[in-house]
Amino acid sequence: MTTHDPIPARLAALKTATTLELKAQWRDLFDSEPPPFNRRYLESRLAYRIQELAYGGLKPETIRRLERLGEELDGGDRKKSRMRADTMPIAGTRLIREWQGVEYIVTVTADGFEWRGRPYKSLSAIARAITGTRWNGWVFFGMKNRSARK
Repeated sequence: MTTHDPIPARLAALKTATTLELKAQWRDLFDSEPPPFNRRYLESRLAYRIQELAYGGLKPETIRRLERLGEELDGGDRKKSRMRADTMPIAGTRLIREWQGVEYIVTVTADGFEWRGRPYKSLSAIARAITGTRWNGWVFFGMKNRSARK
């Protein structure tokens, strides 16, 4: 890498780009629609992709090793691992819900969720603690449209 390398400048420009500009870059670099994740996710994935295209991606042996490690974690169930990755918000995301005039904030963690300093495995458990009744936690926190269920 030389001092005239445009890659560091492109990476720095991601921080000042608007979200619309980031999404346009996503379409150009990935040839697909950007996912509905937060700005930080878009920036990090775009930064990786820019470097990957400029300097090359992972070696095939590294990819095979990562795939083997992933199979150990999810039992080889590719559908299950993809579904969780696509539906679970990124760790650190804050979910905010107002219920009966009180604002509730839940933080997504690597293991599940945290509310009032206590870990939870599901949003439904938190919704039940808040309301006293059974709720689909994804619906309660606005992460899933009720009418989409069939």
